[in-house]
Amino acid sequence: MNITGHEVPWLWEFNGEKWGFDPRLPRAHELEQFTLPSEIQEQIVNDHHLKCIRKVRNELLAETDWWANSDLTMTAEQTAYRQALRDITDTYTSLDDVVWPTKP
Repeated sequence: MNITGHEVPWLWEFNGEKWGFDPRLPRAHELEQFTLPSEIQEQIVNDHHLKCIRKVRNELLAETDWWANSDLTMTAEQTAYRQALRDITDTYTSLDDVVWPTKP
């Protein structure tokens, strides 16, 4: 299915992982009678981009979780990197525009 120039699968997928059915999308047998308002189309695409951004962000945070062990002290750069990752969904809504922070 093509929504606002984006190919949107029935199941949201990212890196081969299926995220589940979005109830706002029609099933194949309903397509002939179905029209999706443009504001809903845009919201579906934006929601999908945010899910993908969160997935990558969570993976990057998980890679650095060991920095926060009780027997270690994080440097200011490590703390800033992890905070920048947490804040990334407040800054970006499009997957194409994300500028990921550099890991120290």
